[in-house]
Amino acid sequence: MDKAHRVFAFTGAGISTASGIPDFRGPQGLWKKWQPVYYDEFMNSHEARVRHWEFKLQGWAEIRDAQPNPAHRALYELEQIGRLDSLVTQNIDGLHQLAGHPEERVIELHGTNRKIECQTCGQLCDPDPVFEEFKGTGEPPLCSCKGFLKPATVSFGQAMPQDKLREAFLAASRADLVIAVGSTLEVEPAASVPRSAKDQGAVYVIVNQGPTAHDQLADLRIEGDATQILPEAVRALRKKRSRQTP
Repeated sequence: MDKAHRVFAFTGAGISTASGIPDFRGPQGLWKKWQPVYYDEFMNSHEARVRHWEFKLQGWAEIRDAQPNPAHRALYELEQIGRLDSLVTQNIDGLHQLAGHPEERVIELHGTNRKIECQTCGQLCDPDPVFEEFKGTGEPPLCSCKGFLKPATVSFGQAMPQDKLREAFLAASRADLVIAVGSTLEVEPAASVPRSAKDQGAVYVIVNQGPTAHDQLADLRIEGDATQILPEAVRALRKKRSRQTP
């Protein structure tokens, strides 16, 4: 980080587990307990829409009340000292923004749980009233246009927003250092983004608990807790910079 000028951070669910948000693919991951609802199922089956809303309702309070942890704050501090050029996340929890990053600086590849989206007209609304409605009725909520409402996240089988993906690849092309944090780097096309930075000459660092699909590509692979590793790295960078300042 001391030598880099344009750091590109790529984050996955593992950066948010210390904030109380469970991951998806770990030993206690959500997909061990729930069968994901594919987008076509959601659009074509009332029963599938009920299952999807039940799944989202179960975790809504945790996501709504979660706060950034030291790993999120370390990335924000890296931005504040002028080293973090771009931040791309697979996460849907909004914790990077709560840590201080401006909305426009966070590229959310898989959407966000902080908004509800109509699948017909595209209108966005706040989640709390919609979750309360479903909690009371058990019926999947509808937009005023009668379209199906769904948390504004990318479901299995749903196309990823191409504008976000293009923005992420463009950001990766500028990087001289890419740091992937808390991701198994298995889900495509998102995992191609940090790999593209490596392909274009950036140094590739992976911080994760457990193996990833890109371990053999990494210039530095750190096994451990990001809430300890990232703050220590940023503190060391600050300390070195302070010694260099007259």
